[in-house]
Amino acid sequence: MSSRDAQERAYSYDLDLVCVAPQAQPPVCKILDYGKYRFEQQKKAKEAKRNQKVTEVKALRLSPVIDVGDFDTKVKQVTKWLQEGNKVKIDMRFRGRMMTRQDVGKKVMDSFLASLSGVGNVEKQPNMEGNTLSCVISPVKK
Repeated sequence: MSSRDAQERAYSYDLDLVCVAPQAQPPVCKILDYGKYRFEQQKKAKEAKRNQKVTEVKALRLSPVIDVGDFDTKVKQVTKWLQEGNKVKIDMRFRGRMMTRQDVGKKVMDSFLASLSGVGNVEKQPNMEGNTLSCVISPVKK
């Protein structure tokens, strides 16, 4: 069948000549209803978007002078977030005279990370950014 016959057939049935794989060698074309084809492509794209999981970054603020009860509560909350598949950014803000005792804050941060070693991996090591010590933890891959 020649291309002219194909075009005539397409016009009689309200069909279009659609190039479905232009990068293939030779390019692949089909005779079909372009409106229906476009609708199906949009439907596939919407379905793929619905099925993808977006990882969220949760934020948590610690203090260098945190007590044991608050520490345990925050560990439980971060554990829950990591098990849901979210990343967690932990910030420890030093205010006033706390800046002179950064070693205490680093010890608290290290013990916090050690308590989360089973459920999360440290993605970004703790480092100082101005007056804030921050790090990022991602969930453990299964």
